[in-house]
Amino acid sequence: SLPLLSPLETRVLGVLAEKQLTTPDYYPLSVNALVAGCNQKTSRDPVMNVSEDDVQGALDALKERKLVTNSWGASRRVVRYSHNLPQVLGTDAGTTALVATLMLRGAQTAGELRNACERLYRFADLSSVEAYLSEMAARAKGPLVVKLAKQPGSREHRWAHLLGGPVDAAAA
Repeated sequence: SLPLLSPLETRVLGVLAEKQLTTPDYYPLSVNALVAGCNQKTSRDPVMNVSEDDVQGALDALKERKLVTNSWGASRRVVRYSHNLPQVLGTDAGTTALVATLMLRGAQTAGELRNACERLYRFADLSSVEAYLSEMAARAKGPLVVKLAKQPGSREHRWAHLLGGPVDAAAA
């Protein structure tokens, strides 16, 4: 069964997955780096303003569910955190990149996801993104994503992750 995450837990886990792939030299991340990633104003929906205590509470909850582990950095002074998303969910690199992007940016079309995932994972073409999404929606262990109804005036369906529970299509 999928873990049900709060919006802040979703953001923290998404930041960890994103930063592992985009800034590997600084990964695992400290609490300060996670606060900065969670409060980032670009490429985030919704924009959040969280404190260090908020992030630490989310990390503690994620550690209980084995989604996050901690380690000591090279300096041995600062605790750093890494995610276990692929191990817990049983996902590959492409699936992890798509889930992380949806966690950070909200509902997206397949084309938007392909562009947004460019730094995390390179998909061959739009049809490969759609194939991944269809597979993620039909997983035997429980779907990771859901295809939302087309919005008025829209040509494409949007997709949303299910790690925070069922998605309200109108709100998304």
